Amino acid sequence: MAKTEREKMLANELYRAADAELVALRRLAQTQLCRFNHALPEEVEVREGVVRSLFHTIGPNFEITPPFFCDYGGHIRAGKNLYINAHCTILDCNWVTLGDDVLIAPNVQIYAAYHPTDPAVRLTGLELAAPITIGNNVWLGGGAIVCPGVTIGDNTTIGAGSVVTKAIPANVVAAGNPCRIVRRV
Repeated sequence: MAKTEREKMLANELYRAADAELVALRRLAQTQLCRFNHALPEEVEVREGVVRSLFHTIGPNFEITPPFFCDYGGHIRAGKNLYINAHCTILDCNWVTLGDDVLIAPNVQIYAAYHPTDPAVRLTGLELAAPITIGNNVWLGGGAIVCPGVTIGDNTTIGAGSVVTKAIPANVVAAGNPCRIVRRV
């Protein structure tokens, strides 16, 4: 039996983002994000309810400061004690896993989605997406960009403005473009 476009997307295979099921899922997420991003500051329960319905899983004790953006939401798995500051964008076209005690500074971008580098394939409209895993007790500094397929190990700090293009191990401070280990902790 042929895979659906969503199944292809989650398997890091070429898929068509214009597929009706994927378009409907993105529109649902956009509607929920509109509620989240336009809730009044005192409407904490509204925002928490949206996040619980949007994310695949989320642990207790989380705070996400609006505005927040994602493609689907349903491909985000988050642990306990998550903090996401304003203007975070998560393109969750594949699984994005955030461990326990993750801190995400303002303007962080987490991109599971990417386009083919072959120009002829790119012209077909097909896309790709690779999973991202961010371990426990990780801090992503302001404006950091995490690229498709990246894993960041436990207890790691990613410096502000870094572009994480490859796996970063546990227990390090890493920074730069491309992101490199600065020191071990």
